[in-house]
Amino acid sequence: MRPGAVRGFALELARGPGGAYRGGERLWGRVLLEAAAPLRVRALVVAARGGAATHWLEGRSVGVNAVSSDYAAAETYLRRRQLLLRDTGEITTLPPGRHEFPFSFQLPPTLVTSFEGKHGSVRYCIKATLHRPWVPARRARKVFTVIEPVDINTPALLAPQAGAREKVARSWYYNRGLVSLSAKIDRKGYTPGEVIPIFAEIDNGSTRPVLPRAAVVQTQTFMARGGRKQKRAVVASLAGEPVGPGRRALWQGRALRIPPVGPSILHCRVLHVAYTLKVCVDIPGTSKLLLELPLVIGTIPLHPFGSRSSSVGSRASFLLDWGLGALPERPEAPPEYSEVVAEEDMAPSGQGLFPLLEDPDMSLDGPFFAYIQEFRYRPPPLYSEEDPNPPSEAMRPRCMTC
Repeated sequence: MRPGAVRGFALELARGPGGAYRGGERLWGRVLLEAAAPLRVRALVVAARGGAATHWLEGRSVGVNAVSSDYAAAETYLRRRQLLLRDTGEITTLPPGRHEFPFSFQLPPTLVTSFEGKHGSVRYCIKATLHRPWVPARRARKVFTVIEPVDINTPALLAPQAGAREKVARSWYYNRGLVSLSAKIDRKGYTPGEVIPIFAEIDNGSTRPVLPRAAVVQTQTFMARGGRKQKRAVVASLAGEPVGPGRRALWQGRALRIPPVGPSILHCRVLHVAYTLKVCVDIPGTSKLLLELPLVIGTIPLHPFGSRSSSVGSRASFLLDWGLGALPERPEAPPEYSEVVAEEDMAPSGQGLFPLLEDPDMSLDGPFFAYIQEFRYRPPPLYSEEDPNPPSEAMRPRCMTC
């Protein structure tokens, strides 16, 4: 039997290359095998693997010699195996042509989001191995992405974050005055694409102008054998106007948009991905004044109904506490359904608004469909002290003593 009898050997997943999975779902796929001639097969095995790994080297000098320390750690999240053609000791002969072998794996309920870093990664893949007698094994590999839901609609992530710092501006041995900084944001959790309104107060009591700035910083932390390695990167930033000597400046909701970045990874034992909002003031001749507020980047955005009243209420008290004006305006009611969907786009009777999905695990109960029912019901009418439909003069009640 010639080794070139296999014309094609590949893996396909049901969701395609751009699809993402989360813990608890079932992964569907198939192995495609194309034989140019009768093919003798001993076994066909499919395996699912996933885990986190970190690795880096640290060098140090010992006398005249240079010694390097190797740090490495790994953690496994997924390990499944399925036999599509079982090895029973007998040889199976496949006829020429195209053959498909479907498979499926149940993913564990909890996984870690896929990640690629300089000193570590979190990766998931499917491997298929074709075993034939007297011929090297043929292998195919397909990588898939896992995104674990991070819901920001929790009390901990909806709580405001605030802080204050101050620093004495020095030039050689002379004090140039005190510079103070206080900043606050309305919540801790955000999703990519959202805008962070920054409220800050910069009081420059020095004799030189200072420059306030803000940035969202991603910190990657890799851990192995008791050692740590960190890598920081600025993902978004803004700069304010200089504050002159003896002047005070206010940021009344200065907008900083979050770019498309990966979510926070906080529950992995070998690597973490965290975010912080850094508000700083550059002071000439002195190290900058820095204030850090923790952030969590999630995947499930702020719920339009569930947290709407609480969000508006917390924002109102938030603004009043900082003396930044009166209460915010009343939120605008969502549009009617007829204004969003045209008549020709409406589904006929007997058919739902959402067609059936091909993937059996994709249902409307998942967190990715948490806000699809925003326009199901119209909001109640706004409260008014005046009756919009007053009774007529004939129906108005008369005094019994008149």
